[in-house]
Amino acid sequence: MQLNLTKPLAFFDLETTGINVGSDRIVEISIVRVNIDNTTDILTKKVNPTIPIPEFTSKIHGIYDKDIIDCPTFKELAPQLSQFLTNCDLAGFNSNKFDVPVLVEEFLRADIDFDLKNRKLIDVQNIFHTMEPRNLTAAYKFYCDKPLINAHSAEADTIATYEIFKAQVNRYQDVELEDEKGNKFTPVKNDMAVLSALSNRNKNADLAGRIVFNEKDIEVFNFGKHKDKSVKEVFEKEPSYYNWMMQGDFPLYTKKIITQIRLSMK
Repeated sequence: MQLNLTKPLAFFDLETTGINVGSDRIVEISIVRVNIDNTTDILTKKVNPTIPIPEFTSKIHGIYDKDIIDCPTFKELAPQLSQFLTNCDLAGFNSNKFDVPVLVEEFLRADIDFDLKNRKLIDVQNIFHTMEPRNLTAAYKFYCDKPLINAHSAEADTIATYEIFKAQVNRYQDVELEDEKGNKFTPVKNDMAVLSALSNRNKNADLAGRIVFNEKDIEVFNFGKHKDKSVKEVFEKEPSYYNWMMQGDFPLYTKKIITQIRLSMK
């Protein structure tokens, strides 16, 4: 089928040195730009992250320090990438949570203000989860093959969750999977530490989720001693908190957002 586009749509994926939006770096980027007429242009670049790639991360994506030592840095590639993404909406898998924030951080480090205001962000994973419900009733039907009676009563839901959990462990324990690089792994074992790690895989104002919108669409902190408090009110009562954040190890985009909030108070 043909996509109904009014502007180009760029699907992209990143391989990185890790999963910390504020401090990790891109080691490979691939972009498939779908033009308005549905023709495609592909751009793939390996990137020297200027910091070491941890060995456990290299084992996941197969890119080692020796593979990128002679590659250009993101700052060197940034003008080409920015041009390639001109006027594009952005799409990916889990991209709103990770790939987009990391990409914006890299552009900001390269002194390019990669503006998202006029770009639509499409996350294929979110569409998948919407159309294939991941709620308790759907899970109970799938794993236990029976309807959930008295859904939303605390006891029924709790018992159903316990039954689903046992069915999941029974179904998936020691089942071997293969990632995109051909590495095999067994994510589920009858071991609570393993399952806890697997489980920890808002309406954000910034991309890292440090600042979120509350039910009244007011920006509030999503961490620390001021969690759930209005950012503006905190900055009014404790101006030093803004300075602390600006000097701290927060993502550049988070700092950009709190600066915009602070400037709006004047």
